[in-house]
Formats: sequence, structure tokens, C-alpha cells
Amino acid sequence: MLRDEDTSMIFYDLDFLEKRIRYLQSCFPPNTLHGLAVKANPLIRVMQHMSAISPGIGVEAASISEVNMALYAGYEPWRVVFDSPVKTESDLNFSVEKGIHLNIDNLSELSRVNGIILSKPSATAGTAGIRINPQVGVGTILESSVAGEYSKFGVPITTRRAELEQAFLAYPWLTGVHLHVGSQGCPMEMLIDGIGILYDFVLEMNTKRSASGFPPISIFDIGGGLPISYHAETPAPSMEEYVQKIGLRAPLLTDPAHFKLITEFGRWSYTNSGWTVSRVEYVKRDPAINTAMIHVGADLFVRECLNPKDWHHEYSVFDKNGSLKTGKDDHPYNLAGPLCFAGDIVAKNVSLPVIEEGDFLVIHDTGGYTFSMWSRYNSRQTPRILGYRGDNFEVLKERETVEEVMGFWE
Repeated sequence: MLRDEDTSMIFYDLDFLEKRIRYLQSCFPPNTLHGLAVKANPLIRVMQHMSAISPGIGVEAASISEVNMALYAGYEPWRVVFDSPVKTESDLNFSVEKGIHLNIDNLSELSRVNGIILSKPSATAGTAGIRINPQVGVGTILESSVAGEYSKFGVPITTRRAELEQAFLAYPWLTGVHLHVGSQGCPMEMLIDGIGILYDFVLEMNTKRSASGFPPISIFDIGGGLPISYHAETPAPSMEEYVQKIGLRAPLLTDPAHFKLITEFGRWSYTNSGWTVSRVEYVKRDPAINTAMIHVGADLFVRECLNPKDWHHEYSVFDKNGSLKTGKDDHPYNLAGPLCFAGDIVAKNVSLPVIEEGDFLVIHDTGGYTFSMWSRYNSRQTPRILGYRGDNFEVLKERETVEEVMGFWE
């Protein structure tokens, strides 16, 4: 499948991906909407594959472009969850008119949405919730933790509780809540704590809303964030255990008669289904360290290169004929990318078999938050992306041409 021009490629195991999503569905109540985060993997063909699994699969969109991509991929508006913290008037008007589920980020946005709903009484088929920061602290990776005392996302529950209560008692159409504690670095207990804080708040609000004749808050978006494993010997937290603990802390959440859950698992859904391969173009050998020069770097692995202490992968080496290499070189390797800055190193001091020019380096677990974060620095062509089921391969995205790269800058 690797042509001469394919210096690197990305592969997706579509059978693995489908089994993972069906397993996710089996863990949650049947009326749950699983909004797979587009930002983790925005490939249209993959979105279409996921949509075909069942109507319970939706998308979580973080921009109006991602909303439109979801609609283009065939998702009905009710399966689209729009989460951006910076939505324009135009974005909100479009979403309300289409009937998309809105997760409102702040109190000013809440006022805007109310004005739109009042001006469009016939366009209120969609649903809406408000994002609340449960303020449960931060995990081990600060950049992916969003529920500390301060967060740029949502409305803090401690300092703005009175305003939140007022909102739920002023707007009968506000029937949802949303939280997201963080991802990869936030332990399960922290996620449960965040859910529990909002659950207690919702029960209190529903008592007051009932007294006012308002419908109950019935949509509860728990976000994503359950960590995955990037290493075979490190077990990942169990999704079944997570749902069981949600049920213990917040029993009514897992009862479809009381709540409709929304999830937003992106990294958990996609990452372990994908892998990347690059030809090794050169090998530099120095007394203490070897450097394998490969065709992917910070253009594809932005977080790994800029924050190497928190992001790690496993690696395999194959010879030019595709045979797996074993053993270990006497000296470790730096895996250096093709971009023109010193930080473009995917991994440092990795123990690997002897690598030679023309070998293939496989980087495992690259199905999420890799290609979606592609950098245009140095104007390199995006790689070919293939999906496979057994021995059957399909092109999910073709390798970018030089003309297409120039068109981006024109």
C-alpha cells in the first residue's frame, strides 16, 4: 500500500474502531447520545463510518465548520452537539434554526440564545444546556485539564451559583447541563466528582423548576476524558467501571426515564485504532545517540514535540521488505522530524532495534489528536490515509498534491 511517493502514511483499523464504539454503547443506557469529538478525528469518511453504526452515534463539534462537516457527513441536527466557547450570533442563529443541541458556554451567550429563541418561536426544535465548571481541580497534564478553580470554559459553580440558579428558573427551554473535567491525565475519581457536583445541583434545580411549572433538566452531558493507554503493559481505566461508578454517585443518571446522557469521547474512541508509518530517510550515528530522520514530526505530533514529558508512544521498526526487526541497538535513538526547528523531535532516547536507511518506523496509537492538529509549517504535503477491514483497504484521504498545498496559501 506504500507507493514511492508515500514517505509516510496513516492507517485506521475500522473493525477495531467499530467494535470499540459498540462496546462504548453497551456500557451506557440505550438512549445515550455518544457525540464523538470531531476535533479528535475530523476525517469525513471516518465520520460517515461512525454514523452508520447506529442512530445513537453523534458528533461533538467545537466550531461552526465542524457542525457543517457533521451535517455534510449525514448526521441529523439532533445528533450534533455544538460546544465552542466562542460562538458568534451567526453561529447561534444557524444552530437554533437547524435544531442542533447547544452547549452554552457562558451567561452572555445564554442571553443571546434566549433572544434568538424569542425571535424565532418556530425554530426551537433543538435543545440546549449550559456548561458548568464543577471546579474539582486539575490533573497531571495542565494543558488538558479544564475544571480547576479557573477555567476559560463554562460557568464556575461556586462563584456563579446564584446566576446559574436564576438562569434555570428564568428559561424553561434550558433543559440541559454540560461538564468536561479534562482528558488524559485526569483520573476517573475526578471525573466522578465533577459529575456528582452537577448531579446534586440538577436535582435541586429540578425541584424548584417543578414548583415553577417548568420542565425538568433532563439532558446531562458528561463530556469525555476517560484516559486511554499508549503503552501495552499499562491497562487503561475500564469504561464499565466508570459507568458503574457514575450510577453509584448519581443513580438517576443511568435511568433513561429520568435523563438522557450525552458523552463526548474523542481520544478514547479513536486513538488506539490508528497508527502511522514513516520511511526512515537517514540515520545519524554519534558516540552517545543515534538520530533517525523521519517524515513526520511536529506537523503531525504537535503535543508530543512541544510537551514530551506528558505524551509518549510505542514504536516498532520494520525493514524495507516489511519484516519486523527485533533486538536493541547499543545506543538509543532520537526520532527527529523533517521540520526546520530544533524542537521537532517526536521522541528522545528511545531503545529500538538497529535502524537503517529505508526502514519503516511505526508509531502506535495515532488515531486521535494527530492529523487533526496538522501544522502547515514548512508547507509539507499531508500524508495518504487508509482504512482497512481485514485485507480490504480503502482510501480515507488521498495524499495532498503540491498544487493543493500552494492553493492553501494562495
